[in-house]
Amino acid sequence: MANEARPSEVTRILQEMSAPEALPSGRSAATERLLVLVYDELRRVASRIMSGERPGHTLQPTALVHEAYLKLVDQESLRWNDRAHFMGIAARAMRQILVDHARRRSAEKRGGEYQRVTFLEDLAIGPSAEVELLELHEALEKLALEDERSARVAELRLFGGLSIIEVAEVLGVSQRTVFGDWSVARLWLSRQLRGTQGDGA
Repeated sequence: MANEARPSEVTRILQEMSAPEALPSGRSAATERLLVLVYDELRRVASRIMSGERPGHTLQPTALVHEAYLKLVDQESLRWNDRAHFMGIAARAMRQILVDHARRRSAEKRGGEYQRVTFLEDLAIGPSAEVELLELHEALEKLALEDERSARVAELRLFGGLSIIEVAEVLGVSQRTVFGDWSVARLWLSRQLRGTQGDGA
């Protein structure tokens, strides 16, 4: 794609934005350049996360990207290490936005339709690989209590679309460690989510 960005270019802009001496005007210009570079990638991640949504969902991938991006660049105290670090935090921001939205929707519906996701093929939870977003969020929260790093790996893989190599960069651990954590997370989440499905959730 035309807007496909080299990691080094994104990293340079992030470091420019994070520099203590950065002026507001310079930071604003860097923010605009960054959006052009990462927009396509964030859009792909958002589309993947929301691929199972019913037509007419009130939150669309484009809106999710913009809301997450504004949340990220509005944090002036945040210092970005590189592209992988940015995408990792973007994954968490999109997860939180989707969870907040799902909670509002379920409260409004009072037991009506819930937000569902179908991007969990790797978890092997069933033929449809479809679960409620809030179920996934709650399962990740439970996993974090037992194994925080494995839960973070799962978040980066599922909500950020990051590769094993990229997750290793974000967390500062070896690829072998990430692979092991991802295996643990997949097994734990698949068991947990199969259980909620079996209960008729």
